[in-house]
Amino acid sequence: MSFDAEPQINARRRLHPTLPAAPGKPVRYEHEYKRQGSLALLAGLDVHTGQVFASTPATTGIKPFMNLAGQVMTRPEYTSAPRVFVIVDNGSDHRGQAAISRLARAHPNAIMIHTPVHASWLNQIEIFFSVIQKKVVTPNDFASPGQLSATLLGFVDRYNQTARPFSWKFTASDLHDLMDRISRHEQQDDPQNQPLPEAA
Repeated sequence: MSFDAEPQINARRRLHPTLPAAPGKPVRYEHEYKRQGSLALLAGLDVHTGQVFASTPATTGIKPFMNLAGQVMTRPEYTSAPRVFVIVDNGSDHRGQAAISRLARAHPNAIMIHTPVHASWLNQIEIFFSVIQKKVVTPNDFASPGQLSATLLGFVDRYNQTARPFSWKFTASDLHDLMDRISRHEQQDDPQNQPLPEAA
């Protein structure tokens, strides 16, 4: 399972109605808007099936994260599994050993794994969030957080009808190669690693 959150998604009510696409015309929407409030999108992706589990609390935090984990882990396929690896980044609501222990106490077969710091892009749920951004949030034209929530969760339900695993092609070997390239680049840019000029 791949978990993460998109915090503070704003519901923006456009001052004039959005005009739908028509032959030869793209969607047109007003650039001025009024903020109607915000919510968070918490989601968990089963990387083997492509199924997504989601909630839209008012904000992120330990309680909303554990509620989503419970929504997933109480399902028979996960309750009965010998181990369920829960991949997360280092966000404050699931950071460190305290979060690992908290999840293990609530769900003994759940094993939390953190992505490296500044490498949350390795978490496959980020791919789903990019889909959400393109298909649901843009253009942002929602009368209320309630409408935004219903649209997000409605999209998740529709997505799950045809969900498939992502074709994940970034391997451990690719990661090692990338880290080696970054390390070499940093060494070249480090003034302490530059050769001293020869004396005249």
